[in-house]
Amino acid sequence: MRAMSEEAEPTAAHVEGGALRIRRALLSVSDKTGLLDLTRALVRHGVALISTGGTATALRAAGLAVSDVATVTGFPEMLGGRVKTLHPHIFGGILARRNQPGDLAALAEHGIGQIDLVVVNLYPFEQAAVSARRLPEDALEQIDIGGPSLLRAAAKNFAGVAVLCEPTGYADFLDELERLGGAVSLRLRRSLAGQAFAHTSAYDLNVASAFGSAAPEALPDAMTLGGRKRMSLRYGENPHQPAAFYADPLAPRGLAAAKVLQGKALSFNNLLDLDGAWRLAAEIGHTLEALKTSPRRKEEGAEPSAACAIVKHATPCGVGVGEDSSTAYERARATDPVSAFGGVCVLTGAIDEDLVGAAAEHFLEVLAAPAIEDAAREVLARKKNLRVLELPREPPEPQWDAKRVAGGLLVQAADALPVLERSDASVVTGELTDDLWRALLLAWAVVKHVKSNAIVFGDRGGTLGIGAGQMSRVDAVDLAVRKAGAAGLNLAGSVVASDAFFPFRDGLDRAAEAGAIAAIHPGGSVRDAEVIAAAREHGMTLVHTGVRHFRH
Repeated sequence: MRAMSEEAEPTAAHVEGGALRIRRALLSVSDKTGLLDLTRALVRHGVALISTGGTATALRAAGLAVSDVATVTGFPEMLGGRVKTLHPHIFGGILARRNQPGDLAALAEHGIGQIDLVVVNLYPFEQAAVSARRLPEDALEQIDIGGPSLLRAAAKNFAGVAVLCEPTGYADFLDELERLGGAVSLRLRRSLAGQAFAHTSAYDLNVASAFGSAAPEALPDAMTLGGRKRMSLRYGENPHQPAAFYADPLAPRGLAAAKVLQGKALSFNNLLDLDGAWRLAAEIGHTLEALKTSPRRKEEGAEPSAACAIVKHATPCGVGVGEDSSTAYERARATDPVSAFGGVCVLTGAIDEDLVGAAAEHFLEVLAAPAIEDAAREVLARKKNLRVLELPREPPEPQWDAKRVAGGLLVQAADALPVLERSDASVVTGELTDDLWRALLLAWAVVKHVKSNAIVFGDRGGTLGIGAGQMSRVDAVDLAVRKAGAAGLNLAGSVVASDAFFPFRDGLDRAAEAGAIAAIHPGGSVRDAEVIAAAREHGMTLVHTGVRHFRH
């Protein structure tokens, strides 16, 4: 059906010297931020407006004249709004090449008017997918079909069409519209086209990711990883590397949800360390919760409920637990005070005056917790360069872990096993007391977050020595022992955790010589009998988990 005559007349070609005069605009937006300022400016320059549904209603309520898409197409919206803009009178007006006589003749033959500006932002699928929690069925109606098609069509034909996909782009467009008297340059149109393609690509990635989350046990044939740019960073790991933080729209409780209260802008390395410390602190918090259900003697006193993790260069350098945050912090820092200098510290409990007092003389890059008491904020404000953040109590549960390699990605399911149950562990030699189990479970939770080969000495209060990233396991033991000695910590009566099995008895021998009385590791080596025999010789309790936690 042909459109009504006043809407159907094609406008003359009006691309002059690369500048495009805007005469007819299509607007269909979910986010109406800045919409009225934009459309009023268009009207001042004589632009005719076409719109749909709620956008048209909002424009008319503001006293602006607007034609419905149904009037232009001669066809009503149908299927509950699923089909409205998908019509040749819309897409022909956008896609026709202004320098091709054949295209212009086709428009004239079918009574199709050119559309010079497309203003579209997409259905809020991200918010719907997050709130639905059951994907994809509950968010299907928020998967935009016409919107991405309009944006892609306008972006493809940027030589003769301008496209706006987000309110953040309106200001530059309006500045140029005023400066050029109702026109926009080719340079800006090309830039806006690139933004539109990036926008639709990210949108599709989010939809695909949501569908993939419905089957976390299977790796999809096509892996889609994407995010929305949250902030530009001063630089990456080194000053010559540009960097930015892209937030996962389907994980709103991630680092993008952090509230920065003070301090310098977060750096690339800060964010890496913050992520590691946050995940580690949360895991220790889960471990403490699991231990609360275990029997305990009355004389043991109150159970620790606060945890602290300090990370430096993506590696834990200290973990502590205690009845309050300051106790947990002091214990974590004591593990390796030299490495903790300039570290990132995350706590599971509130930051209070006592903790601020304990940390006052120490240099930290970042201090973060779920809550910060008002009195503590007043003291922290004096340390103007210290980055202080409020984080959600729990980081989002990761689904995938991806690492970039030459020419592609290595993708695996995240190492997200629940806290090890005592009933799932095998005591292969010695006696497993409640005290030993608490210490072993804490060390086991920490070693999962340490770079392989990884060794962690600890007790019921946290870590005592950490050996990370060594090529041999015995070297990791030696490093942990040396670190503990440098910090003045006594390993007598400690426990030791290994992220993978002891391949020889030498590592266990060194740990016993240093004072460890119990060890936890996956087991499963061809030399398990040799390692078990060493544990018996030293009178050590040895626990097998059957689970490996390599972290490369």
